[in-house]
Amino acid sequence: MPKLLAEFYQRDDVLLISRELLGKVLRTYFKGELTSGIIVETEAYAGVTDRASHAYGERRTKRTEIMYAPGGTAYIYLCYGIHHLFNVVTNEENIPHAVLIRAIEPIEGIDIMLKRRNLKNISTKLTAGPGILSQAMDISVNNSGQSLLGKQIWIENRKNYFINSKNIISSTRVGVQYSGNDALNPWRFRIKGNPWTSPAT
Repeated sequence: MPKLLAEFYQRDDVLLISRELLGKVLRTYFKGELTSGIIVETEAYAGVTDRASHAYGERRTKRTEIMYAPGGTAYIYLCYGIHHLFNVVTNEENIPHAVLIRAIEPIEGIDIMLKRRNLKNISTKLTAGPGILSQAMDISVNNSGQSLLGKQIWIENRKNYFINSKNIISSTRVGVQYSGNDALNPWRFRIKGNPWTSPAT
């Protein structure tokens, strides 16, 4: 299947990339185990001018330095000391745009995902949220900084999962109330009617 190349990630419109990631397939391959899922929900973060972004005001720390890498790099951070949140770095080097992958619809390696999540039956508790999808896909902060052009974490374009723009819902992002007017930006994107989108409102 065609893997997304650097050219996809290194464009300057993080909102467009965030929308276009819907319907793409996120895949991981760790310890001989392949898992994948259709991306059904994303959030865009517009770097130094976006108060909701970790890089707002050109903030550069040991953690956020990865956001300044070239587009096509994984940025994973720990939320509340528990959840590993997977982000796709976009744009050119030194422009810290990123897209949070908030939910996927599992399609391959579901038995492996269930084991990782300590679940017996498939349900939206498996991957319908940013922290749990990372657990199901075995993505952690240890993978932060990895290239998405490599052989462990990558995203594919499969024509049979194409999403028409009419079927994309835009709304405000989750948990960014601290960011003032930027909290009102409708930069959370979901596939309309897909049951695997996260329950957050």
